[in-house]
Amino acid sequence: IELARPIFHLRVYETVKKILECVCTNCGKLKVDDRDRNLFSTLNRLQPKYRLKYVHEAAKGVMVCEEDEGPDEQGNLPPPGHGGCGHRQPLVRREGTKMFAVYKKVEEEADAKSRKDNAPVVADKRNLSAQECHNILKKMSATDMEILGLSEEFARPDWMVLTVLPVPPAPVRPSVVSPGKASAQDDLTYKLAEIIKANASLQKAEQEGSPAYIINQFIELLQYHVVTYMDN
Repeated sequence: IELARPIFHLRVYETVKKILECVCTNCGKLKVDDRDRNLFSTLNRLQPKYRLKYVHEAAKGVMVCEEDEGPDEQGNLPPPGHGGCGHRQPLVRREGTKMFAVYKKVEEEADAKSRKDNAPVVADKRNLSAQECHNILKKMSATDMEILGLSEEFARPDWMVLTVLPVPPAPVRPSVVSPGKASAQDDLTYKLAEIIKANASLQKAEQEGSPAYIINQFIELLQYHVVTYMDN
């Protein structure tokens, strides 16, 4: 089933969240400094399956994607730096089947707002859709994937967000057993039918130019059916 919009995969939700906390949400570059010899000497000794956890601990607290410095007054260029975009980084938070980007107020904004409103400052929080997450992960370079223990050929991070849903043949679909009830052979077939209907409704809404809140409702419905299909 080709999904009208990317959808989060229930089983790798936390992995996607960790990767998003390791990379810049604007340019997709790793937030850790590739000039950190101690970090990378340790990574070289680690098995690939342990690298994500190690890099995540180092990167999750980095709040700016560090950009290179410009030339000095004499026009001399400094040594190559991190090569980032200078974009402020959010905290990534999960609530149910949704992902949120929470931006901390910078000190100047916080002070001004506190003086003006005489009230506590609330950080900016916005929904981070599966489409946005998929786009961010697609920007990652092959080198950064390797640092995280992933692979451009066999384990790309953007593959962890569903754009296509495989459909198993009817003979191999497992039955669903509920306490006190007979085994249900067709439950997964019915659930796949609901996914197809929700996907078709979303496609139709997009083609008709429906308002954003209507499209978001259909995305949430499709996400719900995919999650309950995987965890029934």
